[in-house]
Amino acid sequence: MKYDEFVARVRERGEYPDHVAAEQVIRLVLGVLSQRLDPAEAEDLAAQLPLPVGAWLTEEQGPAMAFGVRDFLDRVASATGASAQTAQWDASAVLCTVAEAVTGGELNDVLTQLPSGYAVLFGRASLSG
Repeated sequence: MKYDEFVARVRERGEYPDHVAAEQVIRLVLGVLSQRLDPAEAEDLAAQLPLPVGAWLTEEQGPAMAFGVRDFLDRVASATGASAQTAQWDASAVLCTVAEAVTGGELNDVLTQLPSGYAVLFGRASLSG
């Protein structure tokens, strides 16, 4: 998937007013996701995303932190200045697009690092088949 298509899909899913708003949400959601993933896994995921999206995932990469879905959404809400419900909408818009942009094997690698509640944000009930 190319960059413009990635942003367009997030924009459509999230019903954002323009390309810039969608881009901002992508950066913020991936920034929070990067805090949760092991650095090596973040690099693997980034390699399958279009530039500069992949770079946004790894630009502030540090050691992985353990936090559940509720904390993830609270962090997204804090980053975006939105409500928890809007944060869930934003996270799903971005992460469902990530799931479409990468191979099933890579998505499974990501999901195995996360508690089961994260799969829904990627548009999956569980690991990909």
